[in-house]
Amino acid sequence: MSSSFGHAFRIHTFGESHGGGVGVTIDGCPPGIALTAEDIQFELDRRRPGQSEIVTPRKESDTCEILSGLHDGITLGTPICIVVRNKDQRPGAYDEMAVKYRPSHADYTYDAKFGVRAPSGGGRASARETIGRVAGAAVARKVIASLAPEVEILAWVKSIHDLDADVDPATVTLADIESNIVRTGDPVAAEKMIERIKEVRNDGNSIGGTVECVVRNCPPGIGEPVFDKLEAELAKAVMSLPATKGFEIGSGFAGTRMTGRDHNDPFRMVDGKVRTTSNRSGGIQGGISNGEPIIFRVGFKPTATIMTSQETVTSSGENTELSGKGRHDACVLPRAVPMVDAMAALVVCDHLLRQRGQCGS
Repeated sequence: MSSSFGHAFRIHTFGESHGGGVGVTIDGCPPGIALTAEDIQFELDRRRPGQSEIVTPRKESDTCEILSGLHDGITLGTPICIVVRNKDQRPGAYDEMAVKYRPSHADYTYDAKFGVRAPSGGGRASARETIGRVAGAAVARKVIASLAPEVEILAWVKSIHDLDADVDPATVTLADIESNIVRTGDPVAAEKMIERIKEVRNDGNSIGGTVECVVRNCPPGIGEPVFDKLEAELAKAVMSLPATKGFEIGSGFAGTRMTGRDHNDPFRMVDGKVRTTSNRSGGIQGGISNGEPIIFRVGFKPTATIMTSQETVTSSGENTELSGKGRHDACVLPRAVPMVDAMAALVVCDHLLRQRGQCGS
């Protein structure tokens, strides 16, 4: 089922960009977890549109409603349903797109697969679908806090276009990341990135970049052999986000230029624990966490909607041109940050629960 994700902690997202609302149903959340709408709203506010001058101006409060699974602020162990109503809908902005395929969007491929699509805002292909993921991950974070309270999951903008941020995964904090509208832990790079986004937007164009994420203090032994390797699950999770084009963990593709002698992570005993003196593995070996920080990066393409004319075809097979309309991000990276750490939280939560089940604790 393509709208579901996870095993022990499973989410199912629903809704279209300009439909009545979007949301998530969560199955597998343990009972007895303290949860409030405010816990969820904090994460949704980081993702919502209209939050700064460099993101889409669509005005949505993204206020969440918890419809089931709670009693007096405590999870019941039954399915939790969370919905966010769409308020600022403008389907008229997409009339032309109903018959013309937007280049590099999912319009043509959805028609090819289903024979029908929701043209307004891309329907299910819109990044608005990620509201359900972020809401589900807010619940996952509460479960993680109960199972492994030492775990920290943070993501930040690593690069935009050809601008790179200098961020230390070992020390960066949420306050550092949220201190600027780009969501990077490097205040110097942030100013340059903001200016670059404004320049590109004023030109009717778009740019992409990378998001880096760290999972700190993940206990060793989390993950599964063979097909459900932890890095494979993380890759699937983040690559299912809209506009993603690449994933690498640890040394990533740079590791292919090294020898085994240079790339291996030597083991040492430190304070009675098995540690590694380097972390080119990115915290995962054999698909299972080794106790070191899990560090990975995700590449996002330039936003597909640009405000200049492009060649395309109509749904009836005629060559034509199309200029972008509506409200769009010139760069998705600032709003992609909470989406990436949300997907990481869903994977970590799921595997913590799976490990608990295997160990019988």
